[in-house]
Amino acid sequence: MTVTTPSYREVVRELAGAQKGAARGAPAYSRFVNRKLGRLLAAWAYRQGLTPNAVTGLSALCTFAGIALMATVAPSAWLGVGIAALLVLGYALDSADGQVARLTGTGSPAGEWLDHVVDATKISTMPLALAIGLYRFTDVPHALLLVPALHAVSGAVYFFAMILTEQLRRAHGVKSVAPTGGRAPWLRSVLVIPTDYGVLCLAFLLLGALPVFLTVYTAIVAATTLFLLLAAVKWFREIRALGRPAV
Repeated sequence: MTVTTPSYREVVRELAGAQKGAARGAPAYSRFVNRKLGRLLAAWAYRQGLTPNAVTGLSALCTFAGIALMATVAPSAWLGVGIAALLVLGYALDSADGQVARLTGTGSPAGEWLDHVVDATKISTMPLALAIGLYRFTDVPHALLLVPALHAVSGAVYFFAMILTEQLRRAHGVKSVAPTGGRAPWLRSVLVIPTDYGVLCLAFLLLGALPVFLTVYTAIVAATTLFLLLAAVKWFREIRALGRPAV
């Protein structure tokens, strides 16, 4: 009996039907753009017979290639385009690996672990690589290097706190997807755009105009740090309430 391989469009449609609900705080680019790009790449990966871990590996390859360029090549317009393209592709593949896992039913704790470790590594290494590149190839004031240093700290804490909060919610039976049919409020998605990793990736398109890039990058880091402080208070109160006995 001959097994017919579904067409690319058929796989895309099937992936759309198997899409998990949006997280309550999902920013606009990650929710409306990156998930769709990931779906297209997941359909390609599925037809190529790639495993979710292989897709994670491709994501890491693209992302860390872009990060390496930050530290080893002098800033220019073309470098910014190359870095942005690699980071955007890496981010889309980061979405694709989970979609392939859901489509094929091959998701596993090991795959989730690998995905999160890659994410944690890129969150810390990206600002450090940027700081190295700025120090090596530009004459920006050394005080400005504190911005990527702050980013390395706030990004790592934000990611860890978000993941831990999600795990503790799950352990207590609380879902982190929005109600109302799984659709997260669009206004919230727009308001948290400055904290969106996808927006950070696109910001490198401005690398050729270094003062403009540094202004935008500083604003992103400031917004992320502020959001972390506000979210940490909210998350702590929420997690503290989970441990209280029901009245």
